[in-house]
Amino acid sequence: MPAQSIATELKNFTTSDFRLENGSVLGEVIVAYRTVGTLAPNRDNVVLITHGNTSGPQMIDPGGSTGEGSWNEIVGPGKAVDTNRYFAICPNMLGSSYGSTNAASIDPRTGRRYGPRFPDITVSDIVATQRAMLDDLGIDKLVAIVGPSYGGFQALQWAVNYPDAMRGIAAVVTAPLVPRERAEGNVARLMAVLSQDPNWNGGDYYDHGGVLESMIQIRTATLKSYGIETRLRDTLTDPAEIEAAIRAEAAEWARGFDANSLLTLAKALRGFDVTAQFGQIKAKVLYVLSRTDKLFPPELAQQVMPALKAAGVDADYFLLDSDYGHSASGRDAHKWAPRLRAFMDSLG
Repeated sequence: MPAQSIATELKNFTTSDFRLENGSVLGEVIVAYRTVGTLAPNRDNVVLITHGNTSGPQMIDPGGSTGEGSWNEIVGPGKAVDTNRYFAICPNMLGSSYGSTNAASIDPRTGRRYGPRFPDITVSDIVATQRAMLDDLGIDKLVAIVGPSYGGFQALQWAVNYPDAMRGIAAVVTAPLVPRERAEGNVARLMAVLSQDPNWNGGDYYDHGGVLESMIQIRTATLKSYGIETRLRDTLTDPAEIEAAIRAEAAEWARGFDANSLLTLAKALRGFDVTAQFGQIKAKVLYVLSRTDKLFPPELAQQVMPALKAAGVDADYFLLDSDYGHSASGRDAHKWAPRLRAFMDSLG
C-alpha cells in the first residue's frame, strides 16, 4: 500500500493492577491508541501525539474532526509530523471515552461499571499509562511529544516526569498549569448541569436513560468557548442555522462521550502545575499559542517563556495568527505546520 493511503490503525494495550498516584489500584487498564507510519527496526522514530480533553486518537484520522480541531493536516505522510519518516502513536487518555479504561468501563472486581466510583486520577497517572504502553512496545525513547490543549498538559508532564524520554515537546494552545480555582470551577460547572438531569442518579445513570441532553448543553458551551461560531460563519450566515449546526455537532459528540469521563478528566487538572519542575526538562520545547484563544490567551507566553529560559530550557515560542480561537491548531494548521516541521527537523 503506498504511504499516502495509509490510514490509522487502532490497537489496545492492557496491563493489570495499575497503581495510581493516590495509592489506589485499577485492576485492569486498557489504553487504546492509533498509529500511523512504520516503526523503525531500532524503534527510534516514534512521535507521541497527545490529544485534547474531549477528543481522542481519531484526532489524527484522515478526515477526522474534533472540537479542538482535527490534526490530520499536521500528522501524516509528508506533513509536519511526517509519517513517511516517523511512527506516530496517539493514545487515548486514561479516563477518556475512546477505548481506554474510564468510568463507563466494567470494574473487574465488581462486574459493574465504575460510574462515580472511578478513582481520581492525575495528569501524571495518564502519562504513566502511556509510559507503560511504550515500554510494552519496546520503545524507550521518543523523538518528540506533540499535542494541543490537554495534550499539551500531557506533553509538559512527560517532560518533567520522564526528562530523558524525548528529544523535544511541542505544547500547543495550552499552559504549564491550571490555576486550582479554575479547575475547581470547571468541575463545579459540570456538576451543576449534570446533577440537575433527571437521570443523573448520583452518576449511576447508565441504566436510567443516560444524560444526553445535559451533555449536549455542556458541549454546546464548550464549542462556543473554542470559537466554533467563527468557523461556522465561514459557510453560514443565518444565526438560527449556526445554532442548529452547533447543536448537531454537540449532539454527535455527546452520544459518544461519557459524562463521568468528563468529570474524571476535569478533576485530574485540580493539581496540575509543572512550573516548579521546569528545571528538570531536558527536551527542546516549542510553545505555540493562538492569537484569539480565550482559554489560553497569548499573554501566557509573557510568563511561560521567561520561566522556561530561566530554568535553562531550550525553548522557542510561536504565535499562531488565527481567527479560530482554541481550534486554531487544526483549522489553521498550514499557518504553524512549517514551524513545527522545522522544530522536528532540529531534533535530528
